[in-house]
Amino acid sequence: MASPTQKFQQNRAAAEGEAEMSFIDHLEALRWHIIRAAIAVVVFSLVAFFNKTFLFHDLILGPSRSEFWTYQTFCKIGQWFGSTDSCDNQVNFIIQNREMSGQLTMHISTSFIVGICLAFPYLFWELWRFIKPGLYPHERANSQGAVVFVSILFVLGLLFGYYIAAPLSINFLASYTVDATIQNQIDLQSYLSTLTTMTLSCAFVFELPMIVFFLAKAGLVTPELMTVYRKHAIVVILIIAAVITPPDISAQIIVTIPILLLYELSIHIARVVRRNSAAKLNAGLLVGDGE
Repeated sequence: MASPTQKFQQNRAAAEGEAEMSFIDHLEALRWHIIRAAIAVVVFSLVAFFNKTFLFHDLILGPSRSEFWTYQTFCKIGQWFGSTDSCDNQVNFIIQNREMSGQLTMHISTSFIVGICLAFPYLFWELWRFIKPGLYPHERANSQGAVVFVSILFVLGLLFGYYIAAPLSINFLASYTVDATIQNQIDLQSYLSTLTTMTLSCAFVFELPMIVFFLAKAGLVTPELMTVYRKHAIVVILIIAAVITPPDISAQIIVTIPILLLYELSIHIARVVRRNSAAKLNAGLLVGDGE
C-alpha cells in the first residue's frame, strides 16, 4: 500500500502528465512557490513602506484619535439610545517612542506585516498551486473556490479586527487608570503590538468556516458532533473573546456574537458537505445497480 507521500507524488505526476516526481523535484517546485510568494510580500511591503503618511497617520494611528470611524459610530449609536455624552471627547493617551531607532524599526516591521496581509490571497494561491496537483480529481473539484473564500474571510476578519476589536481594546486599555494623577503614555511598540494582535487574531478566527469545510470533507467533523459540543464551543469562544478584547463586557459581547455566527455557519457548512457526499454516494450506487 502506497504511503500518503507516495500517493501525493503519483497524483501530482499524473496531473502534470509526467513520470512520478522525486522528493528533490517536489523541493524544487516548492522552492519556486516560496520564491514567488516572497517576491509578492517584498513588493507589497515596499509599497507600504513608501506610503509612510497613509500607513501610520491614517491607518496605524487611526484608532488612537477620537475622530476614528469606530468611536464616532458608537458614540452616535449611544446618542440614539439616549446617551448625553459628546462625540468630541479626546482619546486619553499619548503614544511615544523611547528608543533611538524605534521609529525606523517600527516603520520596517509594520510595512512587512502590512505586506503579508496584502499578499495573503496570493500566498494562499501559491500554497494551493503546490498542493492541488497532489489531490485526486474529485478532491480538486470539491475544493474549487477555496482561494476566493479563504481570502474573503481573511479580509472580513481584518476589517472586523481593525474597526471593532482593536479600537475597543485600545480605547479601554489606554483610558483605564488607577489614579487621576497618572497619565497614560503608551510606548509605540506596545500600541502596535496590541493593534496587530487584535487585528490578525480576528483575521484567523474568521477562517473557521473554511477549516470546518475541509475537516468535514475529510470526515473528521460532522454537524452532529458540532451540535453536541455547541455548549463547549460557546465556552471556548467566550475565552477567545476575553483574550483578544479588554475586560469589558460590552466589547466581549461585540466580539463574541460574530464568532458564534461563524460557528453556526460552520455547522451548516458541515451539514451541506455531508448531504452532497451522501448524494454522490447514492448516485454512484444507482449507476452501479444500473450496470
